Amino acid sequence: MNFDLIVIGSGPGGYVAAIRASQLGMKVAVVERESLGGICLNWGCIPTKALLKSAQVFEYIQHASDYGIQVSGAQADFGAMVKRSRGVADGMSKGINFLFKKNKITVINGNGRLVRGKKVEVTAAAGAKTEYSAEHIIVATGGRAKELPNLKIDGKKIIDYRKAMTLEQQPKSLVVVGAGAIGVEFAYFYHSIGTKVTIVEFLEQGLLPREDPDVSKELAKIYQKAGIEVLANTSVETVDTKGAGCKVTVKSRKDGSVKQIDCDVVLSAAGVTPNTESIGLEELGVKTDRGFVLVDDYYRTNVPGIYAIGDIIPTQALAHVASAEGITCVEKIAGHTPDPIDYNNIPSCTYCSPEVASVGLTEQAAKDAGYTLKVGKFPFSASGKASAAGAKQGFVKVIFDAKYGEFLGAHFIGANVTEMIAEVVVARKLETTGHEIIKAIHPHPTMSEAVMEAAAAAYDEVIHL
Repeated sequence: MNFDLIVIGSGPGGYVAAIRASQLGMKVAVVERESLGGICLNWGCIPTKALLKSAQVFEYIQHASDYGIQVSGAQADFGAMVKRSRGVADGMSKGINFLFKKNKITVINGNGRLVRGKKVEVTAAAGAKTEYSAEHIIVATGGRAKELPNLKIDGKKIIDYRKAMTLEQQPKSLVVVGAGAIGVEFAYFYHSIGTKVTIVEFLEQGLLPREDPDVSKELAKIYQKAGIEVLANTSVETVDTKGAGCKVTVKSRKDGSVKQIDCDVVLSAAGVTPNTESIGLEELGVKTDRGFVLVDDYYRTNVPGIYAIGDIIPTQALAHVASAEGITCVEKIAGHTPDPIDYNNIPSCTYCSPEVASVGLTEQAAKDAGYTLKVGKFPFSASGKASAAGAKQGFVKVIFDAKYGEFLGAHFIGANVTEMIAEVVVARKLETTGHEIIKAIHPHPTMSEAVMEAAAAAYDEVIHL
């Protein structure tokens, strides 16, 4: 019943923290109320990528003639796609169980709640309560879909991302509210298999409003050409679910015009909110702000021995961020001296088609910060590998400080760019300059050559434009 460390939550923050702590010699327990792996492995990152891959394969088949291959009669089997996605998620969850056994981590099933005296009270499914104690307790309870005041999720006609992955049948029409990563990924998936999709975004920039505007405009152009309706700078006023489907009333924030959209289902993708209720934070006096737990650079709360990581703290709600926070937290607990995480060098990836990836400052943010810039852009239409692959959409955009050559940011849109962004993350970590990127020989033909070419374009040295 006594541990060196108890972690509440087994998502990518919690399970990574637990394994690293075990590697460092701690006796560790993890409290989990559902399946090991948390939202990411079971309802987020992994199963959505399985669905998106199914959609991508279906698109390949539909365009097989572009590659000199004749295919006829191909159909999207929605039920089979969902089943495959759930199978992938289940396999990953079992993998976490294997890792826990390998690292001698105790799994405690139930709802965890902080109690005084450095203890965690766990309520099992049957209602029995058991207390466990630990010198250190990490809260990693993650987040859930945010509900808007006029968009109450009922799980039937107004759904969240979890239900979007397990619908009993494919909707003929879908309205997606919110154009962040979750919204545009599900919009791509459902549109690719034949659902009529409309995206409604409150902010003026439209798709992926936190990305560089050049990327947002490019993705919007591609989506609209494909037949996805994008309504930017638009608010959802009401959703009437009384009939067979939904009647969504939206209002333009630009001119005040109102229109009604009829659809089968509405997907609420307006962000996430932290799971910080009912876990004992208030009783222990742990400081929060709008539901987010306040921590220092090493994830210590104001209460000694209590830590918080992942989506419940006000950092980027990304799986790889939570994992990095977990490792940094337990290494500090173990007496090591890890560097605090540089949140200005966190890669962001969106797995729609084409993919989007970025790191660092946007062009406007760099200007606002007072930098004089060198900006280079290289379109994949000029890439030999992209042409051969039939993936000419998109570009690589890079931003350097003109004075010292500092790599300030990069913004990609195109095929497989989520696999390319790590080059820039490492380059920025190593304080690589623009000229060093240009002189680093990239293999030909590859999509990654576009990074070198974009850097060269920033310095007026580009060859293939």
